[in-house]
Amino acid sequence: MNGMSASARPQALSTAVDYVKAPLVYKGKVRELYDLGEHFLIVVTDRISAFDYVLDPAVPDKGNVLNRLSAFWFEVTKELQENHVVHTDVALLGDIVTEPELLKNRIMVTRKAERIDIECVVRGYITGGGWRQYTSTGEINGIKLPEGMRKNEHFAEPIFTPAAKNDVGHDEDVPFERMAELVGEALAEELRDRSLTLYRFAHDYCQERGIILADCKFEFGLIDGKVILIDEIFTPDSSRFWSEGSYAYDVEIDSMDKEPVRTYLLGSDWDRDSMPDPLPEVVVAATTARYREIYRRLTGQELS
Repeated sequence: MNGMSASARPQALSTAVDYVKAPLVYKGKVRELYDLGEHFLIVVTDRISAFDYVLDPAVPDKGNVLNRLSAFWFEVTKELQENHVVHTDVALLGDIVTEPELLKNRIMVTRKAERIDIECVVRGYITGGGWRQYTSTGEINGIKLPEGMRKNEHFAEPIFTPAAKNDVGHDEDVPFERMAELVGEALAEELRDRSLTLYRFAHDYCQERGIILADCKFEFGLIDGKVILIDEIFTPDSSRFWSEGSYAYDVEIDSMDKEPVRTYLLGSDWDRDSMPDPLPEVVVAATTARYREIYRRLTGQELS
């Protein structure tokens, strides 16, 4: 896949709990949140999920890419939108981290914000769950769309399709009017406008590099009543990236993320109702290569 021997591949990190001397507040499918008192510490692991299962084994460099891409995007968008980043320097954590070399590219220290329980989704193309909604209703999240659209077609203008966050189970797609009921009309409009501005900026940035940003999601929080961008931003786990050379109507476009894992599982005899068997080494290596490649193309740098 990438010509790297098994012994030379970077070590994968499944969890940081043994290396962080701070209370674990939350453990998601990929990210772990620790309480530092004034701030939070986010550690991005190499865990990988698909079809609602966290799979074995972890994928080397995945967390490295996700964290460094988020840090990159938070930096280049900070004039557009204030965010929660304090720093990403593991050395500043002192003895809180017992294996700094292992975690050096995986940490982000952030301000504490009150999370707004809305996932802010922006779609520039009609694909995925949006396409499935459209084919059955002619709408996405209550937005009436023109008849006769084709799968993967570019919207004349990106659309905002929020989801109400559920800590258990799937997030629930909701019309904008329902979002306004949940968080208030003024805040709903602000979140929509900020999300669309961020998407347009990143779409243009990606386009200059031969990449299509098909859709993405954001999370926001409040600090002293001010809207702050939190969580992650424009990573392969929170966005759908396509290579321009792969773009076509009416097909499943191979996205620049964990597609090798999804393809393998769908082509296997897995029953979809139980934990899949461990991923073959060749699939893990191909997935690592995908994450490294999107990092290189977006930042212009090789992953060190």
